[in-house]
Amino acid sequence: MSRSSHFIRASRRHFSLGALASAALLGAGLLATLPAAAQAAYPSKTLTIVVPFAAGGTTDILARIVGQGLTAELGQTVIVDNRAGAGGNIGAQAAARAPADGYTLFMGTVGTQAINASLYKKMPFDPVKDFAPLTRVANVPNLLVANPAQPFKTVKELIAYAKAHPGQLNFASSGNGSSIHLSGELFKAMAKVDMQHVPYKGSAPAVTDLLGNQVALMFDNMPSAIQHVRSGKLRAIAVTTAKRSPELPDVPTIAEAGVPGYEATSWFGLFAPAATPPAVLARLNSAIIKVLARPEVKKQINDQGAEVYSETPAQFAAFIQQESVKWGKVVKESGASLD
Repeated sequence: MSRSSHFIRASRRHFSLGALASAALLGAGLLATLPAAAQAAYPSKTLTIVVPFAAGGTTDILARIVGQGLTAELGQTVIVDNRAGAGGNIGAQAAARAPADGYTLFMGTVGTQAINASLYKKMPFDPVKDFAPLTRVANVPNLLVANPAQPFKTVKELIAYAKAHPGQLNFASSGNGSSIHLSGELFKAMAKVDMQHVPYKGSAPAVTDLLGNQVALMFDNMPSAIQHVRSGKLRAIAVTTAKRSPELPDVPTIAEAGVPGYEATSWFGLFAPAATPPAVLARLNSAIIKVLARPEVKKQINDQGAEVYSETPAQFAAFIQQESVKWGKVVKESGASLD
């Protein structure tokens, strides 16, 4: 073999090894950029909002309003997955364990994020460590409503009737530990009356039985009760907030109607699993705030008797901490406890 032929073959081997090395480096570079590219493409598939209560309740109504807006804002379908039970804990646990990729959101409530940790002896999730707050969505008054067949029309008449029939009057709720439940417990404690709590798996089935007079009354979130009040199927006795609701200006507060100092407000907000990438969280927060700022969305939420509210994740986290302290005291004073 000539020296020139040997040089050519050696050069070819050198070129082949060099080409492979270059290709390997290029491939490694491409792989390194994949997460960023995938993140930049977010979202690229359907998103799910887990609702920890049954369809038809306030949590569900708000999730569907916001979900519809996010579908337009993000360019991807947003669906609602109702997982009711255990005061919202079943749905919260499912959301907390979902992949932290931004495709599973959770519509949390004052119950799941600020009450249940004080109420339940064993929690299947950590409301602080397992979730990344995105923003509050709405503040909602609770509305004390009764079946029209009941013999009381005012707070004072209700208290008088309950004292005359101790333990015989029952009130429904969307579940043990919900703000609806604790609104009733707070009323019992402050009005010094004995009423029986009847928990349901969500507001919708509770309202159904209330409409049928199978339960006497309920401290329901206004969005799931207001239409029945307007139609005359339920009687509005009072609102639980410190001020009257603009949607029902003739309905007094419980405080002004006979129980001074009484106040209870529900709130709802969106969360993602804790390990969701920061850039995805920022994208979601921005999208949700844009949706909540739309006049048609505001009107939809306001028409339900709720007040639109949006904030930064840090502001939401600080608010939740304050609420946890407040409701923890209510739970302790009420003596409520669940396994």
